[in-house]
Amino acid sequence: MSVRAHHAKDDAVKNLSELENSLALQIRALKLPVPEREYRFCERRWRFDFAFIANSTAVEVEGGSWVYGAHQRPQKFRKDCEKYNEAALLGWLVLRVTGDMIEDGTAIELLKRALTSEGGNTV
Repeated sequence: MSVRAHHAKDDAVKNLSELENSLALQIRALKLPVPEREYRFCERRWRFDFAFIANSTAVEVEGGSWVYGAHQRPQKFRKDCEKYNEAALLGWLVLRVTGDMIEDGTAIELLKRALTSEGGNTV
């Protein structure tokens, strides 16, 4: 891996962590239930970024959606599809959110709906 590619990868991981931390702060500020972070949900040991175990609701922060990041490439996209399909078959509601959805409040509004009777699940 070139030095340039290595730095780009580090920047992407840092940005994703900042997005996840921003969402965690929003969750805390609204006094929503505390999620489990990096929760492993099946024998394949896939992880959710945030898991609200009591009602089987997960949030996945999708980084790189505007810059053709790793998850937008065919092989990784397929693996993500396998992961999300397995989660659905196990009864999980998976909310996939992008950085701009976290920043503009869309992500937290979706999560609030999912964690109340309005979203079909209850806490």
